[in-house]
Amino acid sequence: IPGDATVLTPEMVTLAELTADDLDRIVEAIPGGTANIADIYPLAPLQEGIFFHHLLDAEQGRDVYILPTVLGFDSRQRVDEFITALQRVVDRHDILRTAVLWENLSQPLQVVQRRAPLRVEEVALTRSPGDDATALLLEACPASMDIRQAPMLDVTITQDTRDADGDRWLMALRSHHLTRDHQALEILLDEVRAHLEHEEGRLAEPAPYRDFVAYSRLAVSAEQHRTYFERVLGDVEEPTAPYGVLDTHGDGSETGETVVELAAEVAERLRAQTRRHGVSAAAFFHLAWARVAAATTGQTHPVFGTVLLGRMDAGGTAHRTPGLYINTLPIRIDATQTLDQGLGTVQAQLGELLAHEHAPLALAQQVTSLPAQSPLFTSLLNYRHSPAAASAQVDLPESENVGIEILYASERTNYPLTVSVDDTGVGFRFVVQAVAPMDSGVVCGLFETAVMNLVVGLEERSGMVLDRVRVLDDRQRELVLSGWNDTAREVPATTLPDLFEAQAARTPDAAAMVFGSGTEREALSYAELNARANRLAHLLMAEGVGPEDLVAICLPRSVDLVVSLLAVVKAGAAYLPLDPDYPVERLAATLADGRPMALITTSTTTDAGLGAGIGMRRVVLDDPAVSGVLSGMSVVDPVRSGHRPEHPAYVIYTSGSTGRPKGVVVAHEGVVNRLAWMQEDYGL
Repeated sequence: IPGDATVLTPEMVTLAELTADDLDRIVEAIPGGTANIADIYPLAPLQEGIFFHHLLDAEQGRDVYILPTVLGFDSRQRVDEFITALQRVVDRHDILRTAVLWENLSQPLQVVQRRAPLRVEEVALTRSPGDDATALLLEACPASMDIRQAPMLDVTITQDTRDADGDRWLMALRSHHLTRDHQALEILLDEVRAHLEHEEGRLAEPAPYRDFVAYSRLAVSAEQHRTYFERVLGDVEEPTAPYGVLDTHGDGSETGETVVELAAEVAERLRAQTRRHGVSAAAFFHLAWARVAAATTGQTHPVFGTVLLGRMDAGGTAHRTPGLYINTLPIRIDATQTLDQGLGTVQAQLGELLAHEHAPLALAQQVTSLPAQSPLFTSLLNYRHSPAAASAQVDLPESENVGIEILYASERTNYPLTVSVDDTGVGFRFVVQAVAPMDSGVVCGLFETAVMNLVVGLEERSGMVLDRVRVLDDRQRELVLSGWNDTAREVPATTLPDLFEAQAARTPDAAAMVFGSGTEREALSYAELNARANRLAHLLMAEGVGPEDLVAICLPRSVDLVVSLLAVVKAGAAYLPLDPDYPVERLAATLADGRPMALITTSTTTDAGLGAGIGMRRVVLDDPAVSGVLSGMSVVDPVRSGHRPEHPAYVIYTSGSTGRPKGVVVAHEGVVNRLAWMQEDYGL
């Protein structure tokens, strides 16, 4: 947009189709109006995802993507000099002078301001003995950040009153992930150092962030992205969620972090294997994380996110320009292939994925068969080349400017499990961030063990399959197989009806069940309940019902419901409970899948046509004919010929993780085992 423009016109905005009304709303929202607007363009792909989570978090007064860094200074003068240098860096880069506007607009837009003064706030902290000044300072920072105001960067400073000389200061430098990635913070601090040391002349001309936005949105068509992801992810039906943790909207408050250096000897052997196979270390670590993802989900083709740098194709001096260039996209790895095959295919997949590194994650999600609102994956692998002193923290560049140090730096994502691999060029460091109830130390141990065993498997050239690589070390394996599994108890080899009939014989007059209240109250003793269930069981057996048969029961909560459940297992069959409040389509689908021999119901509970076409006998309890037959049936316990504890007791249909009902069979021995555990655990 021309610097002397007094009115904005749609022709000045080349990357977005805006109306004059849109531009008027933008001008009204920006301090200084038209004269302070340098450019307008859409969000890059990862910015779109972060923006989505920002809006979700803002509703709950939080934002996981506000990234804090705390610095220490040995004087107030150094603080002021740093802030002055930081403002000059903001003035240099359009991404640091950017606000995001979306209200009453057809799409979220980045608006670059010509001037964006830093927001600096000084606070006084009240510290008690043992208090952490860094934590107190972060708590004193504003709770949120208004991304509609540029820069998306703020500074909070305080004097460290506990310092003996009284001259130490702390600064919380917070930036929003919409404007930076890990490398961008390093670039920003390096430019601040250059200004502090009057070396700004060595800084390269900044790359306009609009060029990256244009490239990321236009270089590869949405249809090409869609075709690729349909091939890779089209048959995915359930999320890959380690430990079953599905929440991708957390605020990171329950996040634990574990950092581990890979042993130098293992790192050397690892590089030898990657050279032998002609692949990158990145391919190796993606294969290793695929093994852990498979082990913690039970899936053979796990999907997880991989972080793509995005700077290589951004052109010009993007590698020295702050901004958000990375993207997170899914990779799917077959854990049933051999290690040699796996390295080759992962290397090829990563190369192929690079052609789509600027695709929106939402597009990849859309081509799957996942239920709506289900995440495609909940774990992230971030492989990054780092300096020799690499860590999850960021270090100040080599500087003569002593008296400034980084005390704390934090990066979080909305994913509950993130694994970062820092490749120092010699060794490797793992940083695992895991949200409770996951344990970052446990996950880091699984990953480290998988890496070491993967190296051994490749060295031995045994043709080992990936899902056979051990992820548990000897101590963990012993704990899982023996420690946690030391639960052996003497449990009777019997069935549920056998247990009930024995109880009825012991306490025939004791109350077995009570239903309702007042005049509607109905109570049955064990003898009465046993007798009613026996009559219905004999009727079912007369119809041919026996062991391993399935009988559906669709009744409202009532005495008849309990009688029917008990009668089915007394007949030796398994019951299939159907909730009368479920939609008839779901009931019909369950019956069609389970194909029971009979359906127990009433004339008012289900449609007479339910289950038609599957050869199912209907036992309608309020039918006078059925009532008449029941009254003549024996009340003696039936003889269940050939009925064994391993036979099914019931089948329960659950939605599972796919949204489609799945039948789960529970055997009598499982029910009896649980009852025995309850007796022991509850002291019954």
